[in-house]
Amino acid sequence: MAHVVVLGAGLGGTIMAYELREALSRDDRVSIVNKGTRYSFVPSNPWVAVGWRDRESIEVDLEPACRKRDIALHPQGAKRLHAAENRIELADGGFIDYDYLVIATGPELAFDEIPGFGPDANSHSVCHIDHALDARAAFEKLRAKPGPVVIGAVQGASCFGPAYEFAFILEKALRDAKVRDRVPMTFVTSEPYMGHLGLDGVGDTKSLLESALRSKHIKWITNARVKEVGPDKVTVEEVNEDGSIKVTHDVPSVYTMMLPAFRGVEAVRDIEGLTNPRGFILVDRHQQNGRYPNIFAVGVCVAIAPTGKTPVPVGVPKTGFMIESMVTATAKNISALVRGEKPKAQSTWNAVCLADFGDSGIAFVAQPQIPPRNVNWSSQGKWVHAAKIGFEKYFLHKIKSGQAEPFYEKLALQVLGIDKVKAVTFDQE
Repeated sequence: MAHVVVLGAGLGGTIMAYELREALSRDDRVSIVNKGTRYSFVPSNPWVAVGWRDRESIEVDLEPACRKRDIALHPQGAKRLHAAENRIELADGGFIDYDYLVIATGPELAFDEIPGFGPDANSHSVCHIDHALDARAAFEKLRAKPGPVVIGAVQGASCFGPAYEFAFILEKALRDAKVRDRVPMTFVTSEPYMGHLGLDGVGDTKSLLESALRSKHIKWITNARVKEVGPDKVTVEEVNEDGSIKVTHDVPSVYTMMLPAFRGVEAVRDIEGLTNPRGFILVDRHQQNGRYPNIFAVGVCVAIAPTGKTPVPVGVPKTGFMIESMVTATAKNISALVRGEKPKAQSTWNAVCLADFGDSGIAFVAQPQIPPRNVNWSSQGKWVHAAKIGFEKYFLHKIKSGQAEPFYEKLALQVLGIDKVKAVTFDQE
């Protein structure tokens, strides 16, 4: 009998536990260690920040689903992983032992790396439901007293889609409030060009996003390195291709929302052989760590090298399809190890994304996510907004009911009409 522990219950960790329960025998144990019992659907946070959703509509209590699926839920949270001892020290001082561990913690948000940056200082975030609710309160003040706005992603960021989403969602909310004409908007990003997305673009995302921003009268600055965020301005260095400073901008802003760089969480950082210098988990093509072969990792906490050198550091996003394929491969590989077999499943790291713009949006498919690609497709239209709403409803139902059914492959095959996407490949060794 094996005990498999999943560390983290976000998008990757929750479905990881569900798929493990499907893949393993009833005699094997599956546990989740998480801070709290609530699952929050992070992709809906931009809607929360303008009052289109509330906490109750995007959160799920995991206890009923875990109880139904015979998954033990430990809501104390983790203080420290003791990888050499095969156990996790919990925040309340207890310990939990494991035979196999899947790290799915997500990231720590590195707001402290820029003066004045973050929800505890002079900017807002949509990375967490609590941050989005604070951003909503600030949005109400902006609506009552309009002024300039800065939206974007700072140096080292690897998640750009929500920044674009929030820029357009905020623009739509301001139009609905009849105050858009009094809110100058600037999109500030570390990307070398609009629509780079940490992926060197997908399909025609550059021209699609430039056109969309231009049509909504949103200015932009690329190759941007944020030096400081103040209460009424954002100081930005626009960088040349050789890394030298082209010009320094003091961009007026009474409402700033910029996505931060990520790093690994404290519970797993600085473990030799497990993490890179930023604290992300080192894994091979089977999602397995080389130093600790009974440890796997999925999701944003996984270390992935950038697609190429850029004037300002830009990370690679871990999109939903990529995470889902990591999860499926990991479940198969742990199941194989429990049966005494070698791991053979590999995730494909494809990308399928729906970026909602409030009343329209852009969708793209990249197979594989990092170029060169076999599929390099993007499209736009009002249907993307409708599809994102459907995705939210489906995924929350999936989490609430404890379903392990993959979603993104179905989205690519049936909704987007892409018929060349596979979620998992197998290395026949």
